[in-house]
Amino acid sequence: MPAWLNQLLPILLILGAVFVVLGRLPRVELGHTEAYKRRRFLNWFPLGMTYAFLYMGRYNLSANASLLDQAGILTKEQFGVVDGWGSAVYGVAFLLNGPLTDRWGGRVTILLAAGGSAVMNALMGLMFSLAMDGSLGDKAALSPTITVLFCANMYFQSFGAVSIVKVNAPWFHVRERGVLGGVFGILISLGLYFAYDWSRFIARSISLSAAFLVPALILLVFTVVDTFLIRDTPSAAGHPDFDTADASSGDNGPPLGVLEVARRMFSQRVIIIIVGVEFCSGFLRNAIMKWYLVYADKIGEKAAFVAQNWGVLLCIAGIMGGVFAGFISDHVFDSRRGPVASVLYGGLVVGGVMVTFALGSPVVAWTVVFMSLCVIGVHGMLSGTASMDFGGRKNAGVVTGIIDGFVYLGTAAQSFLYARILPHGADAANAANWISWPVAMLPVAAVGLVLATRVWNARPQGRARPA
Repeated sequence: MPAWLNQLLPILLILGAVFVVLGRLPRVELGHTEAYKRRRFLNWFPLGMTYAFLYMGRYNLSANASLLDQAGILTKEQFGVVDGWGSAVYGVAFLLNGPLTDRWGGRVTILLAAGGSAVMNALMGLMFSLAMDGSLGDKAALSPTITVLFCANMYFQSFGAVSIVKVNAPWFHVRERGVLGGVFGILISLGLYFAYDWSRFIARSISLSAAFLVPALILLVFTVVDTFLIRDTPSAAGHPDFDTADASSGDNGPPLGVLEVARRMFSQRVIIIIVGVEFCSGFLRNAIMKWYLVYADKIGEKAAFVAQNWGVLLCIAGIMGGVFAGFISDHVFDSRRGPVASVLYGGLVVGGVMVTFALGSPVVAWTVVFMSLCVIGVHGMLSGTASMDFGGRKNAGVVTGIIDGFVYLGTAAQSFLYARILPHGADAANAANWISWPVAMLPVAAVGLVLATRVWNARPQGRARPA
């Protein structure tokens, strides 16, 4: 069997099983016609796949951090700084890109995300190619250029999440969005699989630069596909619009200014709490995903099963977390998102304690896989679904921008923190010296759990409820 097919086959089997399970889940019937459902699929599926490949063009840098370190292009410490600045740009960019998405529509901004990220990935691939063949002289001097390009990539990437929420909001009723949030988690997981397994496979089989050039090409293809298929509302695709029963329900007035939307959002206790939970999610998600491979490489476990199959295991964990979270939200907790986040944050606290006491043992690898399941499930529920509910279809861009912006401020915080506190040089070979890795996660997980329980009964409230 060809190596590329051997890489792809497991995930195809997993996705096939997932779609069978999703097809058999209890349905929330809202009277949609079959023609509407088919057109909605043609809208959200390419949008979702674009988002998955945006992840490939975002996490390919962290996936290949060890290879870049070995090649003398980007040390572990330099990677932490580059990633920290990129994450900070991503978080702050939402202050501009959220309002732009509400003004221009998600269709336009997903095209900006895919096209802009494609260009930046191509430029990073070119710079790595020049560094590898010696054309740039001192490889270590490449760090400032990569920082600028990665920050620009993250700016365009920040359009992705707000676009997917903005487009989907008019197409899905609140009662359908729990499972949609699960699908959102599946797409994130698929993107992580592409980033961590496929980009590393491409880097080792072809070249480091190809791990950036291939996502650039794929994103360009999806830019073209999205141009023809994606529409912002059902009416733009020839179907009637309907009341989605979210925070925009009954609000038929003109669009509000950005500052007014932000004021209204932050006047809601539930939004402030969700923002806090998602800051913790950003810290934890990337503390796990971006540093486990570095940990495994430094302590000599890079050939272990979990390290070798990190991408596909993240994908499986994310799929399980997404399906679990979406199902219990809509069918156990009556479309509430807070209980789901609380359950999953409980898992993160338990996982953090286990890693703290198991450093150096195989238990760590499987525990962080479980923790990934939990944090991806939380992220899908809150950034992918709650932002839609509480922002409503009119203000989904701003609200998603606010919430996801704090996710990446949490990401930036962990990047800068771990770049300083994790062991360096020969000290990194001793697993016991990595104690700061899980210890830094524990208070963040505990705060996230407490905050999640504070929105246990939160529901969106429209201006006027339909009879």
